[in-house]
Amino acid sequence: MTLFKRKKPSASAAAPELVSAQRFNENVAALPAAVEPCEKELYDRLRFAVPVIDAAIMKIIRLVGGFRVVCSDERFQDDLENFLNNVPVGLTGRSVGCFADNFLDSMLTYGSAVAEIVHDNAEKRIAGIWIGDVSEIRVENGGSPFVRNYMVKAPDGTRHRIAHPERILYASLTGGRSLLRGLPALSSVLLRIYQCIGQNYDRVGNVRYAVTYKPPSGSGDMMYSRERAQQIAREWADGMNCAKYGQVKDFIAVGDVDIKVIGAENQLIDTNIPVRQLLEQLIAKLSIPPFLLGLNWSSTERMSSQQADILTSELEYYRRLLTPVICEVASAYLCSVGADCSCRIEWDNINLQDETALAEARLKNAQAMEIENRLNAN
Repeated sequence: MTLFKRKKPSASAAAPELVSAQRFNENVAALPAAVEPCEKELYDRLRFAVPVIDAAIMKIIRLVGGFRVVCSDERFQDDLENFLNNVPVGLTGRSVGCFADNFLDSMLTYGSAVAEIVHDNAEKRIAGIWIGDVSEIRVENGGSPFVRNYMVKAPDGTRHRIAHPERILYASLTGGRSLLRGLPALSSVLLRIYQCIGQNYDRVGNVRYAVTYKPPSGSGDMMYSRERAQQIAREWADGMNCAKYGQVKDFIAVGDVDIKVIGAENQLIDTNIPVRQLLEQLIAKLSIPPFLLGLNWSSTERMSSQQADILTSELEYYRRLLTPVICEVASAYLCSVGADCSCRIEWDNINLQDETALAEARLKNAQAMEIENRLNAN
């Protein structure tokens, strides 16, 4: 038998509950696991979720530049150019330049690209070029080491061999690996930081107020504290709603009313250093100077000669991959018209230098040539 009876805790004195903050995991930028069956979907969502990756790939495609196909027989040059400028590519594209851009885009994103030269048997001509889905095709060894067989996936899941492999255009990067390989892990951390920044702004950046009414002791206001608090709440809510429409209302109350901003003493975490470190890793893999993507990390925005040489070598590598594919398209057309000739690709010059520096270089070359001619004359 106890001497003192233990009182039951009242509702007001109940222990506080620990409530977990709600987290929204259904983020559109969430990336799937990096496994082979969904590798294509992974890279598609990676370009969708991280704009700097998509911008870098599109920048590479534009920097590769234009080209001109030259036929060894001048009699077929005009017909060849007319075909290459008007050949249909897929459903919406036209011209071999559009084909080269889409082909290179697939090669950079997925590591390989595939297309098909579609023939019109009725008119005995090339009807167009179709960009295929690289995940639906598999390349296997043929009868010899240099013969390839293309296996395409049927709707029922089985694979069958393509009847005309000579119409297939296929190319891949070194090892068939995507340019984006290794970036999903870093991108997931970067997206997590951006998601946390948004949550912190929801908590701290969106200003909320705590209005506390303290009725004076020993007065009649203690009896009507509940009604006074409800009245203050209504007037405060009305003043906040009027502010949305540009109308300013002053809040006037009698008694001890304390107004504080919730979370005003908290500060947002500085994310400049981790975000920059992650972006440096991404850009190092993509081989694009930062200022071309709008990232001004240095005091100057001019490209150095070393960066220009490195980027030029990268673009020349992509040109070497595209050259035989474009030549194969041109050769297929020449064969369809009965022309026994060859063709070659003339690429536009890659100009990454400053126009002022180029003008100064031409001036110095002209001055040097003038001095040499003067010395030779004497």
